Amino acid sequence: MKEHIANFFKGFAIGAANVIPGVSGGTIALITGIFERLINAIKSFDLKALQLLLKGKIKEFIEYTDLVFLIVIAVGMVVSIFSLARLLDYLFTYYPVFIWSYFFGLIGASVYYVGKTIDKITVGVIVWFLIGTAIAVIVTLIHPGHPNDNWLYLILCGIISISSMILPGLSGSYVLILMGNYKLIVIDAINNLDMRILIPFAVGVVVGLIGFAHILSVLYKKYKDQTIAALTGFILGSLSILWPWKHSYDLNHQLIPTDRFGHLLQNAHAVYFKNYLPHLDKTFIWAIIVAIAGALTLILLESWANKNTEI
Repeated sequence: MKEHIANFFKGFAIGAANVIPGVSGGTIALITGIFERLINAIKSFDLKALQLLLKGKIKEFIEYTDLVFLIVIAVGMVVSIFSLARLLDYLFTYYPVFIWSYFFGLIGASVYYVGKTIDKITVGVIVWFLIGTAIAVIVTLIHPGHPNDNWLYLILCGIISISSMILPGLSGSYVLILMGNYKLIVIDAINNLDMRILIPFAVGVVVGLIGFAHILSVLYKKYKDQTIAALTGFILGSLSILWPWKHSYDLNHQLIPTDRFGHLLQNAHAVYFKNYLPHLDKTFIWAIIVAIAGALTLILLESWANKNTEI
């Protein structure tokens, strides 16, 4: 029961991350130490799992797929998404600089904690760290594309977005923005239950989730240090997305005016951002304090987790 409660809160944290644009649920899974188990559980939904299910071997199916673990994580995510969505929406609407600062500090500190799990630092490990960092930074510099409702492209959106969601350092929703289909899928299709859009996207999600989980699992087992190095690079590179000071742009690529707290001064939906250097004022000082609080949150969580592990 103690393990289930701990996993529930880990799922809760992953769900909170998925609500936040630019934050990856995979990053939280890696920080909380369940990334490898989560990937292995997802990839276990294969032909053997199907055979066990069809033969009525429910107990063996549950054990083989680590289903209880997945359900607890999923429940935590769902509870988090529904309970935190309004709070985070309010904070991002009225105090975006401060909320971005908090997560900038939190994710920034995670670079150290994830990186320290590398067993041996070699030239190859360093190279993969730099490659991961470069890829994440390049992704943030790509200009958003245009909407495309072709069913093959929608499947591709599903594959790439779900792969990005479970990959530490990359946000699935941010990738959809870059592919031009964020509004088409997340806003229009979901609100209108447009199955012509949602079905091919869902197919891509299932294929990408299971397929990419297999790839990550193999890489994690055979090339653990290199994989962690690349993932650490992804997280470091993603800090450019979490940079607190940014100009907001709408779907028509028009600049949305904001006040000194980053609060939008007109009723518009920001879909992408461009960073800028902050002014050295009281808002900047408070933002630094909030970022430090974010880093301290992770430090305290890591200390708590280590004490429980020792016990």
